[in-house]
Amino acid sequence: MQLGLIGLGKMGGNMRERIRRAGHTVIGYDRNPDLADVASLAELVDRLEGPRVVWVMVPAGAATQSVVDELGQLLSPGDIVVDGGNSRWTDDEKHARELGEKGIGFVDAGVSGGVWGLENGYALMVGGDAEHIAKVQPIFDALKPEGPYGYVHAGKVGAGHFSKMVHNGIEYAMMQAYAEGWELLEKVDSVTDVREVFRSWQEGTVIRSWLLDLAVNALDEDEHLDKLRGYAEDSGEGRWTVEAAIDNAVPLPAITASLFARFASRQEDSPQMKMIAALRNQFGGHAVESK
Repeated sequence: MQLGLIGLGKMGGNMRERIRRAGHTVIGYDRNPDLADVASLAELVDRLEGPRVVWVMVPAGAATQSVVDELGQLLSPGDIVVDGGNSRWTDDEKHARELGEKGIGFVDAGVSGGVWGLENGYALMVGGDAEHIAKVQPIFDALKPEGPYGYVHAGKVGAGHFSKMVHNGIEYAMMQAYAEGWELLEKVDSVTDVREVFRSWQEGTVIRSWLLDLAVNALDEDEHLDKLRGYAEDSGEGRWTVEAAIDNAVPLPAITASLFARFASRQEDSPQMKMIAALRNQFGGHAVESK
């Protein structure tokens, strides 16, 4: 089948290649003309035969809204828009409503796989009406990993991105646990080969995972991570997961703590720790360090 793909960065570019390897036609657009197959969204739509399927892989928020707005003017009733970025599920509901008024279907797709997805396949969590998803199914089948797993129709519009959001929240907590364990192992004198301890966990343990494999890869490249600064961004999904937990009165202590740990990583000199140090000095006479 034919697919229009908007956004050909690290994820989008590899997705285009994997879909083409499966025998489908992909017409891609990107603001970088060196990556694009066409010069504009209008040309992309013109090149596709109806009913069209257009997959959007651009940053969440204003960028996605702008593309959806433009596609709403260019596409025809019966066409389908798939948002495969990391949009918030509430935006999906808005986009589905706006496009639905014009007879255009909408599917949200949470996509996991990163830079490894080209060879390994992408885990897909999709939301939307069954009839719309059926029209996109050949593309989902091309992108997913081989075998019975790695794809789910999670529910109605918004369910795909909500599921991916929770996935990423769990990812935050798992990474934080590995990071804390690594720091403790590095700290003590008795453990002399932390990298090999991590490697030993890759087989036969209950904490083995792909994240553990990636941790070992990183330690092979830089055994004590001396080349890195202890700073970690968050892309939004962790915050949305915590907000959803509050809205639904669901306790998420591990995921919430992992998000706050990332915030702490951005402080060269923690204001909170200044107060802690001051209080310890006041009540116990504990020493403080001056700048």
